[in-house]
Amino acid sequence: MSLSTTIWLASAVIIPLFSFLVLSRSQKDVVLRRLGLTRRDVSRPNTPLLEKQTLAKPLATSTSDLLSTLPPSQRGQLQGIVEKMLPAQRQAMGDLSFDANTFAQSLLGFEEDYRTAADSKYCYSGFSVREIKALGDFPDYSALSDVPMPRPYLKFDIDRAKPRPYRPFRWAYHQTMSLTKLETDWWMELESTYKTRIAQRKELYAKHGESVLQWLPGSELACKELMEMVLQFLCARYPQYFVLSADNSQLENRILGTVSVIKEKHPLLILLDNVPEDFGIMLRNPETGYYHFRAGLICSALGWNVGTKIGMKLHEIHQPIPDYKEKMQFSMDRYFSKMPANKPIQRGSWGLEVDQPLYMPPGDPHAGYRDIQDKTLTRSRIHLRVDWQTLRRLPLSGSIVFNFKALFTPLEEFRDEPYVPSLILKVLTEGKESIMKYKNTWHTEHVVLPALREYEKEQVKRGVIEKDWEPKTLDDSPWFPGWEKKWHASQGF
Repeated sequence: MSLSTTIWLASAVIIPLFSFLVLSRSQKDVVLRRLGLTRRDVSRPNTPLLEKQTLAKPLATSTSDLLSTLPPSQRGQLQGIVEKMLPAQRQAMGDLSFDANTFAQSLLGFEEDYRTAADSKYCYSGFSVREIKALGDFPDYSALSDVPMPRPYLKFDIDRAKPRPYRPFRWAYHQTMSLTKLETDWWMELESTYKTRIAQRKELYAKHGESVLQWLPGSELACKELMEMVLQFLCARYPQYFVLSADNSQLENRILGTVSVIKEKHPLLILLDNVPEDFGIMLRNPETGYYHFRAGLICSALGWNVGTKIGMKLHEIHQPIPDYKEKMQFSMDRYFSKMPANKPIQRGSWGLEVDQPLYMPPGDPHAGYRDIQDKTLTRSRIHLRVDWQTLRRLPLSGSIVFNFKALFTPLEEFRDEPYVPSLILKVLTEGKESIMKYKNTWHTEHVVLPALREYEKEQVKRGVIEKDWEPKTLDDSPWFPGWEKKWHASQGF
């Protein structure tokens, strides 16, 4: 090979390679994607990628079969727990034998309080009243549910912590639950608005009472169990801020500088004082097999509240949602009937709001913004609201608890988030009319759509996204490429 040919070949390799190396990170990603190549994204979270959780296969042939369908029991976990008990507690537990016929004939009534019920009665979870009482306060819920406790987050700083940037946008956009496996370290996610939110929620309860916090007969065990599981989680995840006393009678909150005496208040009030999270408790009616909303602490609802939904069945709660009855009701009733305690899930819902409305019950004046396109509305007042939700079955009561937290993000944040403006544009302009009407984004779209188009053009011009990219659900969903780097930077890391 001649010297000139060798030099020409070397130049053909070196010059393009040098040109690639001087590109920005996002521009390199675009080039690699166009070549059909990908590289490991070092910005991925430490926790595993979210695992899609599909709805169970048909569990009953008709809704009438819900009556005979019970959730998987966690009784198998008892033996290991009993082995660690002190002799007196083990004796109180009694014989662990189980007779299916006795169980079926001895279920607690829908409104029956386990505390005054006969020890021989059973929750539909498969645990007897005697066993539940013998387990006492704060049993090992991690063992009972077979869901691991969270890893301690020792570097967490409440004063600068920001929520992870959830962007649960999907395309094609259909009315589905879009469930994924729960990241157990993040069941309760605290951030820097903690003190403000706790004060705001307590003020809402003082003003609205049972419209935001209420419990019905028969929910006593579920409320206690939920409160204990949440406190166990907080103490394990944020040990620098939350400490249970040795006898489990008091919770020290080092963020607020308070001590809660556990049995002085109803369990939901203990949560109100310490946890800026909303909770709804669903319990199975033994006479029908349907799940009903029986207790709740919800201070972040828009267009509804606890008072308007308490006591309702699952499908009655979701009645306003387009396509729910036709496409989702039967599947969700079956899913609730068989959801296991060891497979909690998560999902996100979103909307676009003027300012940051946290609690907006029916008739609230702030709802007036949704009726008009205000010509004076500016970008700075528009926020993405994400309600990041989890769903899990509690092992002892068998109740299903959904909890969520409202998170607000200014519209301007989307400017540097790859693909996000394009994906939202697609949903807003081409989403199914009935779904978009229910989502109620129209009052912001005269400001949002031009902004998103501007951000999209900037991202194409800077090489952050491909010019011909066809919007679709991102592989990183509910995140976006580079989300963790941005999240860390927002906290000063």
